[in-house]
Amino acid sequence: QAQLVESGGGLVQAGGPLRLSCLASGRTFSTYAMGWFRQAPGKERELLSTISGAGGGIYYADSVKGRFTISRDNAKNTVYLQMNSLKPEDTAVYYCAAALHLARSIRNYDYWGQGTQVTVSS
Repeated sequence: QAQLVESGGGLVQAGGPLRLSCLASGRTFSTYAMGWFRQAPGKERELLSTISGAGGGIYYADSVKGRFTISRDNAKNTVYLQMNSLKPEDTAVYYCAAALHLARSIRNYDYWGQGTQVTVSS
């Protein structure tokens, strides 16, 4: 069973960068596809990006394409989300999640972190 812990959230000005990290427990991290999601108040949880266990199979939602970059370091059991050119509408709680297979549906993700707040000021 994987346990995930996000970090790196905070308050940033519009246009600025922020990098989120997600540390996973367990020895089988490289076998899991990972995803980053976010949820703003009053809105549904939204898939932002996915990456396969080996680091390929990368997907970005249109809302973040060209601004966000997902990556992973399997030696460190960590997946990252580099966020650039942040906008006030990026304000949300950001979650990482793990799935046994690369997927874009939230229901395919079995393990979730507790979330980290990202606030972008205008």
